[in-house]
Amino acid sequence: MNNPLAKLYSWQVSSGQLDGWTSYHLAAGLFIAKVAQWCGSSDLWAVLWVLIIGVLWEIFEVYVEGTEETYGTKKKWAYNTAADIIVEVGAAAWMVW
Repeated sequence: MNNPLAKLYSWQVSSGQLDGWTSYHLAAGLFIAKVAQWCGSSDLWAVLWVLIIGVLWEIFEVYVEGTEETYGTKKKWAYNTAADIIVEVGAAAWMVW
């Protein structure tokens, strides 16, 4: 596996950044931003709503799922949480700008 993108992908999966829920976070970010725009929010506020709801969701996950119990280590949990927020906010920003 000499392809740099394949190495990056493998590292992201093994570090816990990418999992089966990443695509749901991406879709949720796009959906929330679009609904915010439909409700009259500016582009900036549409993205900020995604960030606010994403952070609240991650806090909820900590209390419901835990960290090591679900992800194995706190480091994997932290990577996954950061990746989820980056993916959803990045997708929303890409869509509105």
